Amino acid sequence: MSSLPVYSREALQADPPYLHPPYASTRLRSPREPLVIVPHTLSELSGPAFGHSDVRPEDADLTAHGQGQPIGERIIVHGRLLDEKGRAIPNSLVEVWQANSTGRYRHARDQHDAPLDPNFFGAGRCLTDAEGRYQFTTIRPGAYPWGNHPNAWRPAHIHFSLFGPCFLTRLVTQMYFPGDPLFPFDPIFHSVPDAKARERMIARFDLQATRPEWALGFRFDIVLRGPEETPMEHGR
Repeated sequence: MSSLPVYSREALQADPPYLHPPYASTRLRSPREPLVIVPHTLSELSGPAFGHSDVRPEDADLTAHGQGQPIGERIIVHGRLLDEKGRAIPNSLVEVWQANSTGRYRHARDQHDAPLDPNFFGAGRCLTDAEGRYQFTTIRPGAYPWGNHPNAWRPAHIHFSLFGPCFLTRLVTQMYFPGDPLFPFDPIFHSVPDAKARERMIARFDLQATRPEWALGFRFDIVLRGPEETPMEHGR
C-alpha cells in the first residue's frame, strides 16, 4: 500500500481545479493557455426545455428496464436541489449514470474484468418537483480499477448531471457512499482540496427513505452556489 497516494490536507476551495497532477488524465486535458471567449449562440442560450412528456416517471427507476431484476443491493437515492439560500430549484433535469454492482459500466471502453448485468443499463433521469426534490431507484455500484496509479481503485459513486435553463448551465458532480475505505487513496475525490467540501459529496444513510425488506435509502442534497456548494465540475 505504500505506493498509493494518501490525502489529508485541507485547502481553501471547493471545486476541483482543471489540473490536478495526481489525477493523471488532467495533465493532458487541462488548459495550457488562457481561455478564449466564444460568443454564445441562440441555441446555447435557450433550452433545453424539458416537460413531463419528455421525462417519464419510469426513467428514474434504473432497476426497471431489463427483462428481470438487476443483481446487487437495491437502493433509493433522493434529495433536493437548492440554491445558496436553501431555496428549491424546481423543474431542473437531473441525470445519473453509474457502474453496476460489480463495478463495470455498460460502455464499449470499459474492459474491466467483471461481469455485465443484462438487466442493468446504469443511467436514469428525472425532473425536480416544486420543492426541488428528486428520487432514483437503483443498484449500489461497485468499486472498480482505473489504472491511474498502481493498484488504483475508484470508490463506489454515482455521477450526477444537472441542467438549468440552458445548455451552458450544465453542472456535473459525483455522489459517494459513507464510510468507503478507498477515500484516502482516490485522486478524483481529493481533487477537491477542502475536506469539508469533500464531505458534501458523501450521501447520508436515510432510514426514513429506506423501504423495509426492499431497499436502503440515501439522501444527497445538492447546493448549486455559496459557502455550502456541492463541489462541481464547471464547464466540462
